[in-house]
Amino acid sequence: MITEEMVRAALRNVIDPEIGLDIVNLGLIYRVDVLDDGRTVDIDMTLTTPACPAGPQIIDQARREVHALADVYKSLEDVKINLVWTPFWNPSLMSEDAREELGFY
Repeated sequence: MITEEMVRAALRNVIDPEIGLDIVNLGLIYRVDVLDDGRTVDIDMTLTTPACPAGPQIIDQARREVHALADVYKSLEDVKINLVWTPFWNPSLMSEDAREELGFY
């Protein structure tokens, strides 16, 4: 069955084109739930700003990367991505590696 760790690993393939880092290390993924015995993956995520011009592209790529897990885990039927704004994203949500790479100490 698909796990949260597998979903997060898939989401590491989604790169914010303006920042050049993946959305997991940027801290844009707030919640990942695998539901219904692996048939549904439900994700809460945000963007660095509500006006992010790459937002639709990032969300679409995130959905595609997670849905690609269905190639191995045939039970996966649906990937739900909920765009949320609470808490509002800030650099403290990034991984330590991402903060160092971008110069936030």
